[in-house]
Amino acid sequence: MSAQPVHHGDGGPPPLPRAQNAVAAAVPPANRMGFYRGMGEADETELLGVLRRWWLRVRLHADPLPDGIRTDIEAGTAPGQSADVTLRQAAADRETSTSERCPRSR
Repeated sequence: MSAQPVHHGDGGPPPLPRAQNAVAAAVPPANRMGFYRGMGEADETELLGVLRRWWLRVRLHADPLPDGIRTDIEAGTAPGQSADVTLRQAAADRETSTSERCPRSR
């Protein structure tokens, strides 16, 4: 089975570029100052993370999720685990499988 392409007419939210001006325009007016404050206070190592979080927040609000699920996701209480935890576990699993396949000679 192959992955199906995502088309603009599939009922999902329209595409949103991950650019500061595009995200700022999509942020609700009541939250826009928070977006600009976060971008302005971020240093070079945090800037992309701030932009990504706001981009995800805009995409989340554009998707027709029930309010309870949206609230749980934003609060970090939704079922599942964060991407950070998943990526750390995957890296640890790769390390373990590599060391089992190629034991070091003693």
